[in-house]
Amino acid sequence: VEKIEFLKYKSVANGFYEAAKDELNSKRWNAAGLLIVHSAIGYADAVAIKESGQKSSSENHQDAVKLLEKVVKLTENRNSALNQLERLIGHKTTVAYSGEQYDQDDIEKLMKHLERFRAWALKILEYEL
Repeated sequence: VEKIEFLKYKSVANGFYEAAKDELNSKRWNAAGLLIVHSAIGYADAVAIKESGQKSSSENHQDAVKLLEKVVKLTENRNSALNQLERLIGHKTTVAYSGEQYDQDDIEKLMKHLERFRAWALKILEYEL
């Protein structure tokens, strides 16, 4: 992937993030949860593309975490950010397909993970190529 493509992925991730906040405010918990997860995956793809020109094409979204471990240099917050991402991805199937009803507390926890991961990702994505 051309490194400049990170801008498109960042834009999509931002859109999911804003939509997640709207769904949270509308108390549509599972919809918010799924958008939170997709936002995190979008930011992960944007970072991977910017840093390496690669993105995970695996059906297993946990592979995106492994790719980021490989392509993003070790910084003070990297491992913490990747832990946040891993936690978020772990909810994808449950929030979308299990029939389990998430509640406000569940979604506020997911949003906290996203906020932490997003802050880390945006620091990387703000620098010009």
